[in-house]
Amino acid sequence: MLRNFAFAGQSTRGFDEAWEQPWGEYRSVRNHYNELTVRFDEKNWDKRRMTVVFRVYDDGVGFRYELPQQTKLGHANIADELTEFAIAEPGEAWWDPAFEWNREEYVYNRTPIEQVGTAQTPLTVRTVSGLHLSFHEAALVDYSGMNLRRVGGRTFKAVLTPSSNGPKVSRDTPFATPWRVIMIAPDAPSLYRSAQIILNLNEANKLGDVSWVKPMKYVGIWWDMHLDRKTWNSGPKHGATTEYTKRMIDFAAKNGFGGVLVEGWNKGWDGDWFGRGFEFSFTEPYPDFDIAEVTRYARSKGVVLIGHHETAGNIANYEKQLGPALDLYQRLGVPAVKTGYVADAGGIQAEGADGKIHFEWHEGQVMVNHHLKVVTEAARRHIAVNPHEPVKDTGLRRTYPNWVSREGQRGMEYNAWGEPKNPPEHEANLVFTRLISGPMDFTPGVLSLTGKNNTQILSTLAKQLALYVVIYSPIQMAPDLIENYEANPQTFKFIKDVAVDWDETRMLAGEVGDMAVFARKARGSDQWFVGAVGDEQERRFDVALDFLKPGQRYRAEIYRDGDDADYRTNPRSIVIEQKVVTARARLAMRIAPGGGAAVRFVPIR
Repeated sequence: MLRNFAFAGQSTRGFDEAWEQPWGEYRSVRNHYNELTVRFDEKNWDKRRMTVVFRVYDDGVGFRYELPQQTKLGHANIADELTEFAIAEPGEAWWDPAFEWNREEYVYNRTPIEQVGTAQTPLTVRTVSGLHLSFHEAALVDYSGMNLRRVGGRTFKAVLTPSSNGPKVSRDTPFATPWRVIMIAPDAPSLYRSAQIILNLNEANKLGDVSWVKPMKYVGIWWDMHLDRKTWNSGPKHGATTEYTKRMIDFAAKNGFGGVLVEGWNKGWDGDWFGRGFEFSFTEPYPDFDIAEVTRYARSKGVVLIGHHETAGNIANYEKQLGPALDLYQRLGVPAVKTGYVADAGGIQAEGADGKIHFEWHEGQVMVNHHLKVVTEAARRHIAVNPHEPVKDTGLRRTYPNWVSREGQRGMEYNAWGEPKNPPEHEANLVFTRLISGPMDFTPGVLSLTGKNNTQILSTLAKQLALYVVIYSPIQMAPDLIENYEANPQTFKFIKDVAVDWDETRMLAGEVGDMAVFARKARGSDQWFVGAVGDEQERRFDVALDFLKPGQRYRAEIYRDGDDADYRTNPRSIVIEQKVVTARARLAMRIAPGGGAAVRFVPIR
């Protein structure tokens, strides 16, 4: 359907509604747009038809292609997509390279627009006039993920993720492509808020009552393995034992955490599992892990077990066991599962229509369909899903609210391994790139500030607290070792107190890659939280507290970098203090190099 199309008619409509999220950064979201639908007919003998739909918002635009059911096109094989984006002004781009072996998990490049290669989305741009743009997609369903390749100057062409079957997309008509989205804003804070477009371009909740989806904080048997103190595989250092899990449950219950993640509980981790995965069982625990007893003990303490399904990218093996695996969790009362797809890009093992194993990409049509299958099967059993090494987020959490979070970029685990560490500006990059697409399971809160072999994390102590507010997810892990939290009770208090679900979010200040300052109001509460992170430079600024309720006095519990704090020389320097403030006050902040600040505002009755 490359050429020979003629205009066949158009229609327009306006739309304006407000809808409520069951969980999220904002309780209420306004969906207000003007829509133009343009119909095209092919001029040659095939007479095929295509429709292009545009939705224009105050802060962006989305468009998609629709192929209606038709005699001459009952099935479509899409070799590529010819969508192009041309950026009129020069400027800077923040981008993650596409089609590389480590999937999405690269440090962001910051280059002139003319130096972008092939980028994953979201791709974020700031032009010389200060205009902020982010290019992404919404409602990625039964299609191939879109990347953007610079094809000359400042023009980018859509590049669909390949398939082992030849066509990048193959499906019956009628269907619509995902929405191609451009978010447009005058500054960085406005760009972040414009990401609500991604949600609005998705269908409404299809699951009905989702009160069983519970935002929560959790701890886990996970960081130990990244530090080589324990192992996923069986043996003398095995982490997922009944005894150790009960200790984690006791710690969670004592400190108000809702769940305990246990990785390495199931058979299949022994030997060379990376990128293979055919030995994983998702129903058989290792002998030293009594899953029935552990879940019973957790319930007795008011805590839930969070399940784990690492596939090593072998979805052929996983899908054969998916039903029984989720049935087991439903029977035991496990309400959430973290899935994993550890394999090099292009290394997904999927069973084709011919019954043979084919290698696929993490964001090809096969994996797009696989993730939705896992989410919908989990929803039938009232189980929430948090995939790692995932398909990108395109707002489908609106349609399937049990899709609570995902990884999809470099998280805290990179700081455990020593090199390459996440640089100080990494989180301020994430806010305006990866987090434009949706929640991220980043796992902040390592109060030891050390990784494997005592290597230093490039962060101050205050920044580790601030990340709970800055990097949004309705599930937040406290990943550090129990002894490190017990050794730091004053700083640990903020992690215990901070909310994970919000009524309102305001970005108070921000610049891409430099700084991000958020205020968030806890869902169903009068408490507010502020989180601020910077980069490798010292930042000083004032924050207006006009988001607070007028006339109300608040106790501000402040966790800030000490005057001598610096991620290179004195990362543990922190000041914890309290002040009485009102909405008329301003709060002076200093963010140290590699630092941050976290504040809890509690109404004084």
